[in-house]
Amino acid sequence: MLKSHSFYAYLAFKLATALLAVAGAVVLLLALTRFIPGDPATVILGSRATPEAVAILNARMGLDRPLAEQALAFFARLFTGDLGQDVFNGRPVLTLVAAALPNTAALAVSAILLAIIIGVPLAVLSAHRPGGKADSLIAFVSVGFISTPSFVVSVFLLLFFAVSLRLFPVLGAGDRGNLADQLWHLVLPSAALAVGWIGYIARLLRSSLLEVLGESHVRTLRAYGVSEARILLKYALKPALIPTIAILGMGFGELLGGAVFAEVIFNRPGLGSLIYDAIRTRNYPLVQGGVFVIVLLYVLTNLAADLLQTFLDPQERSRLTSAAGEGR
Repeated sequence: MLKSHSFYAYLAFKLATALLAVAGAVVLLLALTRFIPGDPATVILGSRATPEAVAILNARMGLDRPLAEQALAFFARLFTGDLGQDVFNGRPVLTLVAAALPNTAALAVSAILLAIIIGVPLAVLSAHRPGGKADSLIAFVSVGFISTPSFVVSVFLLLFFAVSLRLFPVLGAGDRGNLADQLWHLVLPSAALAVGWIGYIARLLRSSLLEVLGESHVRTLRAYGVSEARILLKYALKPALIPTIAILGMGFGELLGGAVFAEVIFNRPGLGSLIYDAIRTRNYPLVQGGVFVIVLLYVLTNLAADLLQTFLDPQERSRLTSAAGEGR
């Protein structure tokens, strides 16, 4: 177990880094809104809007203030849980984001679970006999999965399995209250998001497994006659999964962002489609609130994965404990 003071120092450093990342992303987001072509108030109100109406709407969205003042106002509202108001209906952005987030989270979770369920066995099979036919085939398929964009996979799955074969529903998220129907609607979009991560997990975990299998304690197990399959599954898989955990934390955050394409293509209600519609209509408070939530979840999942990796990795725990001892 880590020394308490070393753990708290490490946790404080990670939290400070996460807060800086979120703050930097918010400032960058506010700056980028200034470079989008066209005046947002004119786009929303139409070309016949009076200058007075345009000025009032720009002031309502805070676009008449300097960038630094906009950022300070945004952070000040965050402390009260206020992400602003929708330009068109006046509803709180937090309410709209909270209503859309469960669908996006369900899509991201199902995609990462699917990637784990398929990617881990592929990695084990590939590492069992490196250089063999199965290893070569899995390597070829994994690279193909990694290099194919998720929106291309989304369009292919939609056209082939939903439109041509009619095996899955084409659009939507299923009937509310009907869990089976909602899960059935999740199959194609979650598969589209999972494809790339299946390849990542298979290649990364294979490399970790081969590294663990080359260590001295594994050679000792072989000398005692322990079967290769038992060594692989019982003694090598757990330590080999440690580097994969950090990648999965990053992957979950990226899946939340990548869900934009899947939700638009499959017409699923969620955070991605909400942000897409807000960008299209120049509804900047909704864009800023939605992107902020995605950035926050991305940073938090990475932080959780990093801390979990630290606890699972004996070398990292030893390093922190040694650092604490030197600091005394």
